[in-house]
Amino acid sequence: MKSRNLAELEAFAAIARARSFRKAAEERGLSVSALSLTMRNLEERMGVRLLHRTTRSVSPTEAGQRLLERLQPALDNIAAAVDMVNDFRDRPTGTVRINAPIPALEFRLAPLARPFLAANPDVSLELISDAARVDIVEHGFDAGVRFGEDLARDMVAVPLGGPMRYLVLGAPDYLLRCGTPGQPEDLLRHACIRHRFPGGSIFPWEFARDGRAVTITPEGPLTVNDPHVAMRAGLDGVGLVRLPEEYARPVIASGGLVPVLEEWCPVLPSWFLYYPTRRQMSSAFRTFLGFVARSRPAAR
Repeated sequence: MKSRNLAELEAFAAIARARSFRKAAEERGLSVSALSLTMRNLEERMGVRLLHRTTRSVSPTEAGQRLLERLQPALDNIAAAVDMVNDFRDRPTGTVRINAPIPALEFRLAPLARPFLAANPDVSLELISDAARVDIVEHGFDAGVRFGEDLARDMVAVPLGGPMRYLVLGAPDYLLRCGTPGQPEDLLRHACIRHRFPGGSIFPWEFARDGRAVTITPEGPLTVNDPHVAMRAGLDGVGLVRLPEEYARPVIASGGLVPVLEEWCPVLPSWFLYYPTRRQMSSAFRTFLGFVARSRPAAR
């Protein structure tokens, strides 16, 4: 097979999986215009339309879907064959792509990047921030990061760091104006800074104490999708904010935010790095998994 033909087929598969020229272009490190030209050339040479295109969406035609179903396993086999040869190299090579929420990237994966890349100079890391529940196989990721209860059963999961907890915090001036909640139900009378997931749902605030569990759907004038924006609003006194404790430590120490309901904020299991059992593991990703395992803090 000519290398140009293979590159065109790989481009088609990336677009069909992502259902987006922009996302596929980012995945392959190309411009959208270059990817669009590649697809036009492929469709013209094959004499059949492979993708439905509108201003808002991209989806495979029936012919494109059938091609993708037969093509993707072949592309996976090619990648596995190339990586098998890489196993004979003295050093692993390739790219490791990880999908994770911002807190997991910032406090679990980003600190590993420098030492891992220094130890493996022929490997590249691609760390993508995303709170959506994406199909990591469909979108070309080696692994994702989520809490344990969010994982599908056909995934292998390894702990990524230690336990964590979320804290509810308020700026001193906000607490002076509006009072300090004494129990979770009091939050229903407070302005809360809400976090909306990509799917549209609002992040619930969960609490537990002495065997009693309480879940609050927060209400308030501001809804965000980024913890840094939420922290800024909390510091500005817009309302109460719920953040990972690691985010909050510096501003708690400086007095910018004050924890409330601490006795109601339970310790949660660690983040988990997860990956599919059915997918061939590259030498680069296998090396990364080993590095993560060696970097985990010892159990106490």
